[in-house]
Amino acid sequence: MWSPITELVRGEGIVSIGGPISNTTFHVVDERVQPVPVGVPGELYIGGAGVARGYRNRPELTAEKFVSDPFGGASDARLYRTGDLVRWHSDGTLEFLGRIDQQVKLRGFRIELGEIESVLAAHPAVSACVAIVREDLPGDRRLVAYVVAKDSPPSVDELLATVRAQLPPYMVPSAFVLLDSLPVTPNRKIDRSALPAPDGARPVLAKDYVEPQTPTEQLLATIWQRLLSVDRVGVDDDFFTLGGHSLLAVQMLALVERECDVDLPLTVVFQNPTVRALATAVTEQLLLQAVNEDMEALLAEVEAVGEPRP
Repeated sequence: MWSPITELVRGEGIVSIGGPISNTTFHVVDERVQPVPVGVPGELYIGGAGVARGYRNRPELTAEKFVSDPFGGASDARLYRTGDLVRWHSDGTLEFLGRIDQQVKLRGFRIELGEIESVLAAHPAVSACVAIVREDLPGDRRLVAYVVAKDSPPSVDELLATVRAQLPPYMVPSAFVLLDSLPVTPNRKIDRSALPAPDGARPVLAKDYVEPQTPTEQLLATIWQRLLSVDRVGVDDDFFTLGGHSLLAVQMLALVERECDVDLPLTVVFQNPTVRALATAVTEQLLLQAVNEDMEALLAEVEAVGEPRP
């Protein structure tokens, strides 16, 4: 294969594997084996004098991992597909993000779990972390991040702010689970199958729990509890901080329409993401609908009589 490269730490939580050694080439490519620019994740292919001929007595695996060199090498040159997800830094070094086999597809988007883990690991309060896709309820696939804190555990708001600042919305975990340590296999690798399901408890948030008061607030909190699998929802809790996303927001509005007979656009949820704010929006829409209905009734009476009533 190739000579081992000493790992260097480029800042907290970011692992650099440096650059290629003498007589070795690194290529970071996309799914079409096309080079990707600086900062874009891709699979690491290694070429050069250190690349072996293949695996002993494993022709199928050899054909999969050792491929022809399309980047101007000798006619018989081979590249080794490492399966490592990496990205170039502007200084010519590589950052290790995870394994390609950690790629998942969720709600139509291809997600690099290693990239989520890299972002979380950079948080100063995080000691270790891992991200997976869970399906604890049939058809309910969601991203869950597991975090081990260094000292005092960070709030979900802090972790979300970190992820949202660097990743697109579809890569933001729906739930964060704080653990004392990550489960490992006998060979000390993270045992993803042993990671526990979120327990449904209200997560650690920056704002304290405040009980819903009005009937509308209580109704919304009950709907959110069921949709988000959370045991209690406070009046100032944020729908998206609790794990909500656009598809769940659509389901939530459908339930609100059924219970309150009010039709709200999806944008209202993004503009009013807390129970308190959304309850106010629901009340205002109900009043507007009542006024419109009264006006329509009055206009109907006027048309029936033929002239305004005194």
